[in-house]
Amino acid sequence: MGYTTLWKSFSPTQLNLAIQTFSLISIFFEGYDQGVMGGVNASPRYVTEVGIGLDDGTVTDTLHQGGIVSIYYLGCIVGCFIGGWLADRIGRINGLFIGAIFALIGGALQAATQSSDFILVARVITGLGTGALTGITPVLISETSTAGHRGGYLGYVFIANYLGISVAYWLSFGLAFINNGYSDIRWRFLLAFQCFPALLLLAGIKMLPDSPRFLASVGRYDDAREVLERVRGRWDADVETEFMEIVTVAKEAQPQSPMQFAMILIGRGGKPGSHLGRRAWLCLWLQIMASWTGITAVTAYSPVLLSAAGYSTLTQNGLAGGLNTIGIIGTIISAQIVDRLGRRTCLMGGAFGLFAVNLIAASVYEASRANPAKASSYAPAAVCMLFLFNLCYAATWGTVAFLIPTEIWSSDMRALGNGFGITGWAIGVGWTVLVNPIMFETLENRTYFLFAGLNLLWIPIVYLFYPETAGRSLESIDVLFSTGSPFNWQMEKVYRERGDVLAVRGLSVSSAKLPEKTSSEQLDV
Repeated sequence: MGYTTLWKSFSPTQLNLAIQTFSLISIFFEGYDQGVMGGVNASPRYVTEVGIGLDDGTVTDTLHQGGIVSIYYLGCIVGCFIGGWLADRIGRINGLFIGAIFALIGGALQAATQSSDFILVARVITGLGTGALTGITPVLISETSTAGHRGGYLGYVFIANYLGISVAYWLSFGLAFINNGYSDIRWRFLLAFQCFPALLLLAGIKMLPDSPRFLASVGRYDDAREVLERVRGRWDADVETEFMEIVTVAKEAQPQSPMQFAMILIGRGGKPGSHLGRRAWLCLWLQIMASWTGITAVTAYSPVLLSAAGYSTLTQNGLAGGLNTIGIIGTIISAQIVDRLGRRTCLMGGAFGLFAVNLIAASVYEASRANPAKASSYAPAAVCMLFLFNLCYAATWGTVAFLIPTEIWSSDMRALGNGFGITGWAIGVGWTVLVNPIMFETLENRTYFLFAGLNLLWIPIVYLFYPETAGRSLESIDVLFSTGSPFNWQMEKVYRERGDVLAVRGLSVSSAKLPEKTSSEQLDV
């Protein structure tokens, strides 16, 4: 048995655990790389190395600083599409392997930075890898999970996102004590550490099987059946029905070229009536909305916000680490509720919660500005709002915004289709990271009023245009977009009429000619 078929020696429990583990490592890389620049930007030696400020660490060129941070997301946009296109051609596992190579090279180059131009190139390379990893990993999870637990499984994987951010902040906190913070180790080690998860991915990802839906999409039906049976740990009527849906839809799939995908945003490409353009825009705007909830201000610029609340540098770094650690708890909550309450309820309820938290935070800061002598008494309330914000975001938007784009595309283009979601994430995060310093410099803490208003706006947008995907098979979700109407109630109507994939095609499991299957008793569960 070779290394790439090692998974066949695993029990179903071990196999699912292995898929979850390496997905966690992949998302950990994305989270760490998203949070690492907060600590790097706080290092005086880095500030002078790339020429954005003074020897004491004071940043004098905030636009240049934001540009270095945000150019990484340009690489993410390119990486998610190239990686997604490859993953739909050569497999999810091979796509992740290639993404890990770019992530490793980019991380090593960032740690070796010698100038501003040097780190700009390095961050683009890292972004290429991150875009591929972030685009493909949720697809792998969605395609190997059951319909009733798909959101929960992805929620648990996205714990690694906040874990990565938290590790970045806690490392920054500890390294700040070396030579009173005036050390190259402080920022070079932070950037080098991201190579560790990339190496773990390279070492282990190839021992996993590809997803059954990808295997079916390229005509490998026997392999798809074998993997599906193994990850489910049984072969019963439900699994057989799932397999029939997978094969039926896969046989109707048509390979897409990169140029066709480029036409999707303007409403062209794909099978007639599939409305791929609408799906692409839903993915894009969902992630842009998520970025403009205010999460990037809390994640990347929390030290600045805590400084405005009157805390010392040491306390700022400690609270920033705790602030992101609370996101882990929120993600655990998300894993428990996203399948029970549904995607729409989580998004709308989360938006309202974030509206309230932003409004209260803005009011507290305003009170502090009006009464500077009492600023210290207002500070705990301001910090409490930041913690509540991260908890609420992680429990709702933090997972769902990455989940829906993996559910609304067919298997033959799911990885590349998910690229529209990652593109929205890269645009939203890159945009907000670039303008956050300018916004806080101009509006100061009144920026929270802007975020509060935007969160309130997201509620009717979700209600009107985003369909419910919880508890529905990936193959049946495609039916939601067979109507020409963009409104949710029309999508639900057509789903009630045509949601049974096999029945609509005049098929049934009993009439299907499938090879004999191994009984559940023969499986090593």
